[in-house]
Amino acid sequence: MNKTLQIAWREFQATVMTKGFLIGLLVMPAMFGLLLVFMPMFMNLKSPAVQGRVAVLDRSGQVLERLRPQLDAKAFAERRRVFDEKLNAAMPQAAKAFSGYAPDGKRAPQSLVDIAGTVPQLSVTAIAAEGELEARKRELTSKRTEDRLLAILVVHDDAVRARAPGASLGSYDLYVRKKLDSRLVGDLREAMKTAVVDARLADRALDADEIRALTRLPSVPAQVITEHGAESDSAIANRLLPMAFMMLILIAVMTAGQQLMTSTIEEKSSRVVEVLLAAVSPTQLMAGKIIGQMAVGLVMLLLYGGLLILGLFSFSVLGLIDPWLLVYLLIFFVIGFTTLAALMAAIGAAVNELREAQALLTPVILVAVLPSMLWMPISNDPDSAFATVLSLVPPVSPFVMVLRMASNTPPPLWQVWLAIAIGIAGMFAAVWFAGKVFRIGLLMHGKPPSFMTLMRWVRMA
Repeated sequence: MNKTLQIAWREFQATVMTKGFLIGLLVMPAMFGLLLVFMPMFMNLKSPAVQGRVAVLDRSGQVLERLRPQLDAKAFAERRRVFDEKLNAAMPQAAKAFSGYAPDGKRAPQSLVDIAGTVPQLSVTAIAAEGELEARKRELTSKRTEDRLLAILVVHDDAVRARAPGASLGSYDLYVRKKLDSRLVGDLREAMKTAVVDARLADRALDADEIRALTRLPSVPAQVITEHGAESDSAIANRLLPMAFMMLILIAVMTAGQQLMTSTIEEKSSRVVEVLLAAVSPTQLMAGKIIGQMAVGLVMLLLYGGLLILGLFSFSVLGLIDPWLLVYLLIFFVIGFTTLAALMAAIGAAVNELREAQALLTPVILVAVLPSMLWMPISNDPDSAFATVLSLVPPVSPFVMVLRMASNTPPPLWQVWLAIAIGIAGMFAAVWFAGKVFRIGLLMHGKPPSFMTLMRWVRMA
């Protein structure tokens, strides 16, 4: 046991104390810190002002005059204000400070001078005749910068009143110049929608403002009732949190596992392993390497997991996490890492060069990333038969079970412990298989083995 721990400590030091690992480990925390520092600046950057003309061919004869006020600077500012209010309602309280919100959740009011400097400045011109339309389209390709034509709107003749009783109403066509700001395109669509609907209502002697007031209803956040009372519900956090926890364990397992395979290949190709086998047994060597790299993965898990918890705390949604989930996360990390690391150790012992390992490594990687590929269907229905069965099948069970446990509807406790029991059994099976391959493959050189060759080695050992 002492020799195994010595090998584990050597493996841990050889990995963690390298410049490449330290830089790679600290890149994400550094990016996270820079994001917190510069996010307020990015959120409050003003987009460059857009100036130009919009040409309108109104075949219905009722939309153009209602469109002009919708493309005015005040109308643009009002649409931005409404969008800002919706964003405010959906944003966690702690995140509002990054976007320039005051403690009461409201932005400081902007003057019309500020608004005029950020919203598009458009002039609307009418296309008098059908023959002008093609000439205007060619104008969209012009490279002139002053008073340039930005877009053309063509209102169908039946956009306001159908051609025949019971027939469907028409719409409009939108032509824009190349690389036009997508936000402006969205504003043009919104302005046209309002203008056409207003024209339809006016044609039927209905008051558009009154109807909008009657149909306007603010978005109400859901309140989750718990044992501690009502708590706000964050739909975005509920959707992304399971994926975040699964990716935590996946990144830690895959990074440390591949490092284990790489170090085994390097020691075998440089014949260092022959010196090591003179002092320890193959079983002690494999166990020490797995334990050492598990410690490396645990360092990554604790660091990135701490960042995740810090982020949830800063956004005031830490209550979404059950503290027991962190305990089970460590248990499933040990199971998942030991299973996949044993297989990677066997692959590293079986081949002579890193490029030879690709054929044997591909199935292991595909199995590991399978839960992330199935994230959406599992998250949509964590209690489905598909998700339940997959969470009990090693070696994917640790990842899928973490995904289910972090969802809104965690599995019953008996399924969690059944997955742990099955995972431990699969872990011992993987270690037994890898130990057989590891014992023979370490001293084998020459042609890389196939999967059938590995099975013969298992029977031989």
